[in-house]
Amino acid sequence: MSTILDDLREAVGDSAVLVDPDVTRGYERDMMPTAPNGTALAVVLPGTVAEVQAVVRACAAAKVPIVPRGAGSGLSGAANAVDGCVVLAMTRMNAIVEIDQDNRVAVVQPGVVNLDLRAAVEKHGLFYPPDPSSYDWCTIGGNLSTNAGGLCCVKYGVTSDSVLGLEVVLADGELLRTGRRTVKGVAGYDLTKLFVGSEGTLGVITQATLALRPLPQAPGTTVAAFSALETAGEAVSRIVREGLVPSLMEIMDAASIAAVETHLKTELGAGRGCAALLLCQSDSGGEAAARELRAIEQVCRDAGADLVHTTFDPAEGSLLLAARRAVLTALEVYGALMTDDVCVPRTRIVELIAACEQVSAEVGLRVAVVGHAGDGNMHPTIVYDPDSADEFRRANVAFNAILAKGLELGGTVTGEHGIGKIKREWLEREVGPVAMRAHRAVKAAFDPENLFNPGSMFSMP
Repeated sequence: MSTILDDLREAVGDSAVLVDPDVTRGYERDMMPTAPNGTALAVVLPGTVAEVQAVVRACAAAKVPIVPRGAGSGLSGAANAVDGCVVLAMTRMNAIVEIDQDNRVAVVQPGVVNLDLRAAVEKHGLFYPPDPSSYDWCTIGGNLSTNAGGLCCVKYGVTSDSVLGLEVVLADGELLRTGRRTVKGVAGYDLTKLFVGSEGTLGVITQATLALRPLPQAPGTTVAAFSALETAGEAVSRIVREGLVPSLMEIMDAASIAAVETHLKTELGAGRGCAALLLCQSDSGGEAAARELRAIEQVCRDAGADLVHTTFDPAEGSLLLAARRAVLTALEVYGALMTDDVCVPRTRIVELIAACEQVSAEVGLRVAVVGHAGDGNMHPTIVYDPDSADEFRRANVAFNAILAKGLELGGTVTGEHGIGKIKREWLEREVGPVAMRAHRAVKAAFDPENLFNPGSMFSMP
């Protein structure tokens, strides 16, 4: 142990190697309360690519596992420590290396906070689309590792849709460069997309080349209230069927609406008996946005909305969006949260929400559902008393029942949070034995000693 610690201190300096248990404990888990975690040997905070390479080589020589970590905002346990590991916290590597306005490209280190990048490129009239709910503190490296999504996925896609190339430190300490800076490029295997979403199991991302878009205009916002889940679901299906592509389309169920109204001490205009609230935005600008939102308004009315309201006032639109983003915070007053992440075909959203209501009744716990209606990615959140072992057990029962329902509806057990350490058996159940054999072969090729984030996503033989 003393030898590896000496090697780590030589690699990054004494101050960047943390061993005090009171300090390291704060780096050993993410935001998912049910995910297991171990005790780290040390937390290392590298400042350069060369330091990352030196740490990886030292750990490889000592056969010590490495768990890469960003800000710890994840909800799958993917950044959780395993016993005796080195947690490689990448937050010091937080430089925006380059913003190329002409080619709409940004080059960034993994510790850059998502919101900081968005603010920096906005000054150049550009836009970085991925916007996870924790965008004000999550890091780009963590977003890359889990292939994070967000509210704008319906129009702009997930993180992998904005990544052109990566620099990755491999298990032998060598630096791999993947991808390109050009708009097009099909030379060789797409190693960039292989690493995006790999949860730190194949290497340590030290730099990313990201595609940017022109800064959209301030969005117009439409909110529609429905007294029945079925009519809200019909509205979503019709919006998609008619080829409308809003920049954002979110849905909140009755439990989410009630929690947010209490938390913000305001009314969202839904009125009593509201079963679902649909929130849409268009950033197309000018008459194009007005035309798009008028069409969405008409679809909602035809589907049976009780209230439809559209605003082009940025302040009012921001307040409505803030209410959507405040759901998890609003629920925290009722207890601890276990947030699920299930993506189903958009035509099956209503069935999933209805199933969550049934699960809530069966386990006797509050389950609130909010999600990205535009792509079918729902986040049922189970509220429980953290001091009650029985409620914790029932929350786990509910969590797994919702995953099972998602698969039954033709969906996936994770749309954007990742597999991590809480859904390993569900990954095998979803993709099957042949795909798992391929996963393990890829892992063995890049990390033959199984030292990068072992036990995340799946186990090795």
